[in-house]
Amino acid sequence: MESFALRSLSTTASSPLSYLSLRRSSSRSLSLSLTHPSISLYTSSPTLRSLSISSPRLTLRATASSTSSSPEIQSNPQSSSSSSSPPQGAKLIPLAISISIGLIVRFLIPRPEQVTSQGWQLLSVFLFTISGLVLGPLPVGAWAFIGLTASIVTRTLSFSTAFAAFTNELIWLIAISFFFARGFVKTGLGDRIATYFVKWLGRSTLGLSYGLVLCETFMGLIMPSTMARAGGVFLPVIKSLSLSAGSKPGDSSSRRLGAFLIQTQLQCAGTSGALLLTSAAQNLLCLKLAREVGVVLSNPWVSWFKAASVPAFASLLCTPLLIYKLYPPELKHTPEAPAAAAKKLERLGPITKNEWIMLGAMAFTVSLWVFGEAIGVSSVVSAMIGLSTLLVLGVINWNDCLSDKSAWDSLTWFAVLIGMAGQLTNLGVVAWMSDCVAKLLQTLSLTWPASFVILQASYLLLHYVFASQTAHAGALYPAFLAMQIAAGVPGVLAALCLAFNNNLSGALAHYSSGPAALYYGAGYVDLKDMFRLGFVMALLQAVIWGSVGSLWWKFLGLY
Repeated sequence: MESFALRSLSTTASSPLSYLSLRRSSSRSLSLSLTHPSISLYTSSPTLRSLSISSPRLTLRATASSTSSSPEIQSNPQSSSSSSSPPQGAKLIPLAISISIGLIVRFLIPRPEQVTSQGWQLLSVFLFTISGLVLGPLPVGAWAFIGLTASIVTRTLSFSTAFAAFTNELIWLIAISFFFARGFVKTGLGDRIATYFVKWLGRSTLGLSYGLVLCETFMGLIMPSTMARAGGVFLPVIKSLSLSAGSKPGDSSSRRLGAFLIQTQLQCAGTSGALLLTSAAQNLLCLKLAREVGVVLSNPWVSWFKAASVPAFASLLCTPLLIYKLYPPELKHTPEAPAAAAKKLERLGPITKNEWIMLGAMAFTVSLWVFGEAIGVSSVVSAMIGLSTLLVLGVINWNDCLSDKSAWDSLTWFAVLIGMAGQLTNLGVVAWMSDCVAKLLQTLSLTWPASFVILQASYLLLHYVFASQTAHAGALYPAFLAMQIAAGVPGVLAALCLAFNNNLSGALAHYSSGPAALYYGAGYVDLKDMFRLGFVMALLQAVIWGSVGSLWWKFLGLY
């Protein structure tokens, strides 16, 4: 039960008002009690934005933001005007720009001879959809659905073709990954694991950061969502540690500890996401898009880990130390952190039955991800077996899955992007684009390594116009992969490096990824520092991955 604070109260009722309460329960009901009468209202979202109730004797107006809930109750013999509501529907300017881009491509730009009318029309719908995802006239899932609708209404794609990607194994693997992450949060296993790492390595600020980074890397193996790891495990731990050390958000004390831990965790989240195929949802998307372009990895889980392991571990080893030098904390030693972690573990008590089940189910699922191909079990079937185990044993229930909006939203717009990208490839649009770029690079007489560096750098910097790594991959990954292959870059090397690049771009700015927005929202890091450190660390990560990775990939025979 959540209570609202009353900022003002008056009444003109003829009888005295002896008791008034305003409460919101977890069932999303808002209840007002006035001694005898009772009024109950149900909101459509867990956060109350505005509410107005008028009667001859009482007027209630309640408003609440996402961070605080402070309703106002005022009395008026006459009914007062209702509170102003937020703008309804799509944002007009982003909507107009997105539509204009699609119409300009479709009707004003001449269609190349190499591209069919259907392919050009689909490209205009795709650019209309991508523009909306970047500009945000509507939420991502809603806009993707509109793009899907546009492709059918304009008869660019048939209904069955447009919805074909919803049966894609990758889409369901991503959704199930979200459900696994919810299980780790619900059981408290993620919090327990992070607390153990703090207890073992938390005696100094630098050691504390390495402990959290090591835990992030380990959690990537069993909790396949960077957003869930950030929001469900590490941000609560970092905030607790920072506050106990006297480091407060939005305060001069933020640099004491909190800002350093936030930046270190954010910068390492991209590397931990790139380490394993199943550490981040966008990795699976990249793998599917690469297959659409014609690049197929044999035993993808193992092949991915082999290619990423050495440069990723080098990056994880260097990043906390680099942040320590570039953005040093005021507090250098945290001798109280292990003791605080030990006390928290005592409060948590012994590991529960549900935590053991969660750990066992995830270990079994990961084993199938690694060895499943040898026995004919695909990655998505492995995840389905793990989720079914958790449902049967009651660790999570179906309502947990239904209430995970991020999972279903991701399923929707991933499917739309994958479907359109696949059809653009089938209709020859991606091949035409890659040929154009390849001819341009040939006129510059560039070798494939030079073309590789230019295209990888361009792909990284273009992330500044995206607010999601998955949107970035869905929009640009197939085209950039095809361009590199056309320039002579080995296909597997190009596919893997673009996917690694996609992960490392998540810390460029405060909007670059879900974890970036979450960590910035904690209030410990200034906006200018987010941009400054994001750009500097992106350059340093490129140097680490480029130097260490090039030697390792040569050793593996990728080029």
